Amino acid sequence: MFNTFSLYHTFILNQLTLERTLNSFGFLCHPEITAESPDAPGNFGLLDQQAALRWVKRNIAAFGGDPDNITIGGQSAGGGSVLFHLTSPQNKGLFQRAIIQSGVFTPLYAGNPVPRMNMTLKEAEREGIKFFEFLGVSSLKEARKLDAEYILKKTLEYNHFWWPVIDGVFCTGDAFRLFVENRRLQVPLIMGHTSDEFLAAPDVKSKEEFRRMADEMFGNDAGEFLELCGFNSGSIEEIKKNATVNSIEYAIRVAAKASLDAGSKSPIYYYVFDADIPGWDNPGAFHSVDLWFTFETLAKCWRPFVGKHYDLARQMCNYWANFIRTGNPNGKDSTGEEMPEWEPYAVDAPYGMRFGDRVEFVRQQPGELMKFLVRQYFKRNLS
Repeated sequence: MFNTFSLYHTFILNQLTLERTLNSFGFLCHPEITAESPDAPGNFGLLDQQAALRWVKRNIAAFGGDPDNITIGGQSAGGGSVLFHLTSPQNKGLFQRAIIQSGVFTPLYAGNPVPRMNMTLKEAEREGIKFFEFLGVSSLKEARKLDAEYILKKTLEYNHFWWPVIDGVFCTGDAFRLFVENRRLQVPLIMGHTSDEFLAAPDVKSKEEFRRMADEMFGNDAGEFLELCGFNSGSIEEIKKNATVNSIEYAIRVAAKASLDAGSKSPIYYYVFDADIPGWDNPGAFHSVDLWFTFETLAKCWRPFVGKHYDLARQMCNYWANFIRTGNPNGKDSTGEEMPEWEPYAVDAPYGMRFGDRVEFVRQQPGELMKFLVRQYFKRNLS
């Protein structure tokens, strides 16, 4: 879907693109499918998005938009879609900016589930053969005769989740790794997360398991990790709590630092959404809650939002609209006052905007554990 703002345009990648409603319908691979269309052997959900984006670029001028001023944005799985589009060589020139809300992931602690989005085409084709057997068919021709409701039912029963694959055409490698290596489209970015989503903690049950995990992950640096987690002064529950970090913040900090270290000149604007969310359930800043604010749809929610929430939503929407229009989120509030300055992320100043009960740019280094984990990523993966 798309929204037109005056003479500029944004293309919103639906969160459901990578969710269970598409699954096999969007990302199933099979040798017969590859043979039929070698130029587009997989990733059909992403190719559908690309086709829609190309349609917008061809036609948006007729609606008063600018085909050379397009922003793609998505949240959660939609943010993952944006990452794939950013790192696809096929998309050069199709958009000028991108927004990723809670959509960047990379493994952290062992046992923490992270979707595998680096399966090769051959691996996915083998899984497709097994899936056809599960459906009770032996060919693509037979599969196409099946009712969609039946395929959906069987897909939900099948013990596999269909994700984007490395097909060598649209997707040439692990999207996160490509970003880290700065092999991406050089466009301005907004990347951020909510404060209470996807918290990662070691999946261990005892202090002995915790020490063993630390030794396996960090080798000679395990002692520093144990000290940061208060290993010698607490119970396993306290230690695991000390080790808990926001896994999306971790992924963003790794990706941003790597991209900047590689010489990227495209600004990255980092944020954390940390507003007090009202309601009987005391939910915290949970996954997806920021969408009510960026789209200013608080009135459609049952939660008892008050004035400060509406002020925050207005300002967030202003920042997003400014970025969509110019590539820079800064500007005036609708009240005519200048909003707090949002500076780009920098290696020596890894700061970001905090959207809490008020908007403030926080010039504060990440915690010592987060800095340690980011350093370890580079040591283990890029040394």
